[in-house]
Formats: sequence, C-alpha cells, structure tokens
Amino acid sequence: MSGLSQSLKQYLVVTGTYWAFTITDGALRMLVVLYFYQLGYSALEIAMLFLLYEFFGVVTNLFGGWLGARLGLNRTMHIGVLLQVVALVMLAVDASWLSVPYVMAAQALSGIAKDLNKMSAKSAIKFLLPAQAQQGALYKWVAILTGSKNALKGFGFFLGAALLSWIGFQASLLSMGAVLVVVFILSVLLLQDEMGKTQYKAKFKHLFSKSRAINILSAARLFLFGARDVWFVVALPVYFQVSLGWSHTQVGTFMALWIIGYGFVQGIAPKLTGLKQGKVPDGTTALAWVLPLFLIPLLIAVPLFFGLNAEWVVVGGLLLFGVFFAVNSSVHSFLILAYSKEEGVSLDVGFYYMANAMGRLIGTVLSGLVYQYAGLEACLLISSAFLLATALISIGLPKHQLKAH
Repeated sequence: MSGLSQSLKQYLVVTGTYWAFTITDGALRMLVVLYFYQLGYSALEIAMLFLLYEFFGVVTNLFGGWLGARLGLNRTMHIGVLLQVVALVMLAVDASWLSVPYVMAAQALSGIAKDLNKMSAKSAIKFLLPAQAQQGALYKWVAILTGSKNALKGFGFFLGAALLSWIGFQASLLSMGAVLVVVFILSVLLLQDEMGKTQYKAKFKHLFSKSRAINILSAARLFLFGARDVWFVVALPVYFQVSLGWSHTQVGTFMALWIIGYGFVQGIAPKLTGLKQGKVPDGTTALAWVLPLFLIPLLIAVPLFFGLNAEWVVVGGLLLFGVFFAVNSSVHSFLILAYSKEEGVSLDVGFYYMANAMGRLIGTVLSGLVYQYAGLEACLLISSAFLLATALISIGLPKHQLKAH
C-alpha cells in the first residue's frame, strides 16, 4: 500500500467498505426470502416485505446527496453501514416478533443504509479522481465498482442461503452484523475526513438537479430499471416455481448466477463500448445500446404466447437481456459522473439514483400486480414499453463524443 497514491488508497477503502456492505445486502435479501418462505409466506407477500426497502431508496437518494454535500461522503457511508447493523440486529429476534410491519420497518432501515452506501461510494469516485483525469479512466473505475458490486451481491445470495442452512436465521444475521462492525471501524480509521463535502452549505432547493442532461438521464434511468424489475423481481421467480416446476433452491441459484454474470458484463462494458479505440459513452451510445434491449422482452413474450418451449425461451431470453441491460446500466453510471460537477457531485448522483430507486419501486409493485392478474407475458410487454420510453428519452441526451484521453 505504501507505493500507492493517496487517491488510490482512498478508492480501495471506499470499494472495500462497499463490497462488504453489498455481500451482506445480497445475503440479507436471500435470507428473508428463504426464511419467510419456510414460514409459509407466498411469493407476493414476501415481495411486499421489500416495499419499504424500495420506497426508502427513493427518499434516501434524494436526501442522501444533500447529506453527502453537507456532512461529507465518508460520514454518509459510515451512517449507512451502522444502519445496516441495526437492521440486521432488529431481524435477529425470536420468530414470534417478526410481524409483517416489523420486518418492513427493518427492511426500510436496510434500504436507507444501502442507498446511502451506494451514493457515497459512486460519488467518491468523481471526487477521488483528479480534475484533469481522463474520461476513460473514470469510465473504467465506475465499471469496476458497479460490476464488482453486482457480482458480489450475487455471491451474497449464495452466502445467505448457505448460512441459513449452516447456522440458522438469527445466527446468520448476528454474524454479518459483527463483520460490518469491524468494517465500520476500519473505514473510520482509514477514510479521509470530509471527502466530498462542499465549500458552500447545500440547501434543500439544491436537491433537484438544474442540469438538463442529468434530468434527461435520470428519467431514462427510471424507465430502464422499471423495465427490469417489472418482470425480474416477483414475476420471474414465481413463474419459475409455478409454471416450470423449479425448486426454490434452483430459482435462488439461477438468480444468483444471473446477477454475478450481470456484474461481470458491467465490469467489461468499457471494452464492449469501444474504450480501447478511445471512445467513451455519450448520448448516442446510450441510445444505441437501449434499442436492441427494447426488442428482447418482445422476443420472449411472443414465443410464450404461442406455447413454445417456455424454459428455453425464458432462460435464454433472460441471459441475453442481462448482457444488454448490464452495458446500458454501466453506460448510465458513467454518464451521471461525466455530467456532474465535482463540487456537490453527491447532489447530482443522489438525484439520479432517486430516479433509479423510483423505477425499481414502480417495477416491483407492477411485477406482483401484473403477474397476478395477467401473467408473465404482460409483464414482458410492459418491460418493452418502458424500454421504448427509455430510448425516446435518451434521444435528448448530449451527443458530443467525450474523449477518453
């Protein structure tokens, strides 16, 4: 470590804290899904346990950027880790305490923690890179952080299932909480004070971005993530179990592998979008990658409607969807930092991820409702409509090609 620059050392601390948090976040989601499934909850009821988790993601991203600008990104990251510890301890009680409102409240804290942590980590990249840094370097750093996060979240799915089998629900939660306490202490000792804190006092009126490019990108992000979650969150796992006869373990394993693969593609997105040729994404790139993605849900829905082999169609379509969705997500994650100014970057990033969380919330609710009343094909059609909206909105993004060097 002694031979590394101060910025790189700080980046490694931020990334390490984010990785540790992400593993517990994925493990907690799988623990809740499997444990409450054992208690007799339906898939839709389990999905509703995450409703406040997603809702407070919207609120946290909106106000978290403001907190980051006023308190510093190191403090908002630390607050996120501590809130996750509290959420884990809240759930590590006797099963008789675990009513739906109680679990939803604990999940709400976890949702706040997750988005404080994510906003802080992604904003920190912009701050840690020197002002004259190449756009290509920014793109690679963002891709590595975003891709590794999703791969580790998939690993967290495996870990949650394994811990539940090995040591049980309560012991799993307490073990993860203890690990996060150690991570918190190390992060406090190693992370520099007031990282990302603005020289001016950010006011509530600064919560909403005044940048046209960021507003357009945020709207596109809302529909992009709504398009994924409208069939991925509830409809797909239930379809695998009810229509294809998969076991709960098979569903969890496949979803975990999908997320790990999705994270890997995010990590190599700079290569796929031409960074080696000196190209970094702009509005044209965002539009070009969302157009083929728009077609994929249709290509899954039509064969299902005509009764073709559902397992091959859905699994193959989901894998193809994952590749294109991962590149779209990685391009967006770069553009928000490229469009943001270093002074108050957390405000722009917070607003953008607020739109991301709103898309996830809308997608989660629609996923349960639409699947229950109209089936997976209807969810896929809505997904395609959302992606068409993403493409239309993306037409308004700045088209000038940013330079990698």
